[in-house]
Amino acid sequence: MIKFQKILLILFFSILLLNKSFSKNEEDIYQKIDLFSEVLDKINKEYVDEVNQGKAMDAAINGVLQSLDPYSAYMSPEMFDNMQTETTGEFGGLGIEVGMEAGVVKVISPIDNTPASRAGVKAGDYIVKINETQVQGKSLTEAVELMRGPVGTDIEITVRRVGKKKAIIFNITREIIEIESVKSKILDDKIGYLRLTSFNENSSEQIKNKIKEIKKDKKIKGYILDLRNNPGGLLSQAIRISDFFLDYGEIVSTKSRKSSENRKWFSKKGDLIDGKTLIVLINYGSASASEIVAGALKEHKRAILIGENSYGKGSVQSIIPLKNKGAIRLTISKYYLPSGESISEVGVTPDIEIEESSDGFAINTDTDNQLNFALKLLNG
Repeated sequence: MIKFQKILLILFFSILLLNKSFSKNEEDIYQKIDLFSEVLDKINKEYVDEVNQGKAMDAAINGVLQSLDPYSAYMSPEMFDNMQTETTGEFGGLGIEVGMEAGVVKVISPIDNTPASRAGVKAGDYIVKINETQVQGKSLTEAVELMRGPVGTDIEITVRRVGKKKAIIFNITREIIEIESVKSKILDDKIGYLRLTSFNENSSEQIKNKIKEIKKDKKIKGYILDLRNNPGGLLSQAIRISDFFLDYGEIVSTKSRKSSENRKWFSKKGDLIDGKTLIVLINYGSASASEIVAGALKEHKRAILIGENSYGKGSVQSIIPLKNKGAIRLTISKYYLPSGESISEVGVTPDIEIEESSDGFAINTDTDNQLNFALKLLNG
């Protein structure tokens, strides 16, 4: 246990030296080291059970990262390996993007046509229990590990939903999650509808091809870009898709700790839909890259935004491998809209706010009052 205490002290001391927010003077640093040492000593001497040193070390590292923001986290070698191999077909998932809020796992967005979306999981739901395991106190990575498992196996998740007094229990069967990034169709014989569910490496090319197909119909008078329940993805794709609808101006900027790494991206001349009216649908499940597109189009007055306030995830994470073959997910920069406003924890506000009509609401169905309103607006 003495060795364990020394290791933790080295870890804690290193963190203090690297993070100026812990202290501005050396005396305060050493006071905090003394306090940490005292706490460890009490744990070693008086805690009721023997401490698992490995788990305690992981928790100490993870605690530091989670104190920074909801998206930074530590992955043990096993967790990192699982993350890298999750697309091999051996493991299945639920089809949700999740984050942390106040120590609880929060659903950022359920993805279209996945087990979670079909079961009725919604953006903003708080996952409090996975099978019989309480989620409170677990790291985001640990919670995700609990939700993963062999394809075809069942999982029970319990959620708390704002506005509902009782917890909601979902029984879901895990599947291989295959995301169809772009869907399109013509509505009311004259409205081009583009549904984008994620920003993967092929999304912009798919959107471009779908627009070309729709433009063959000469009766098209306007377009709807549906970004609801789109948790985001690649920044490069968000920039390119925004550029499809803009003729000029800044799209987005990122700011890092080092000013030399700050960047701005601008649109090039050429509007793929030839200046026709564009409506963008957003909701609380629209996050990250979705907010970049919606925010840029709104601020340049190129689109009318309809729906609900977006999620407010305006940061960029990088997976950084470690010597122990684990990794950390670390926030390395933040997004800013053309106005200079940050998306983080604020989101993008729609021009016309329309809440989902009822519990029976489903995107792109007869119960979709947000889409119906957009169609009515375009039809005049």
